[in-house]
Amino acid sequence: MPRANRYFLPGHVWHITHRCHQRKFLLKFARDRRRYLYWLFEAKKRFGLCVLDYIVTSNHIHLLVKDTGSNVIAESMQLIAGRTAQEYNQRKGRQGAFWEDRYHATAIEGNEQSPSLSGVHRSQHGTCWRGESPWAVEGGWLC
Repeated sequence: MPRANRYFLPGHVWHITHRCHQRKFLLKFARDRRRYLYWLFEAKKRFGLCVLDYIVTSNHIHLLVKDTGSNVIAESMQLIAGRTAQEYNQRKGRQGAFWEDRYHATAIEGNEQSPSLSGVHRSQHGTCWRGESPWAVEGGWLC
């Protein structure tokens, strides 16, 4: 049975989560988290992904993105997830899944002017990582 199609609405803000396969800590090293952020920035350059906020933990990620239309989120997530997994598997000499399932996307109600992930994630998980990225502006990026 085919997967259900995803429908994104241009102009809406989405909370995206993606978990590593079997909840393994595949993003525990700073190098791996930096590569994830590199591909996130590359998706911004290539497709115009509008990243409002991000959190990368050792076994999953959270993104707060604004849909700008024309399949931007889907193409961006395909690039980010695919390249992150390929690089990791090649470097570690491993095969198999890097991500547990498809990413989850939830629309943010009200589309506040400047939504943030900080309170949501820290209250659930304690610690998280927002690396010093040359592309970041206080954890998020300007669109």
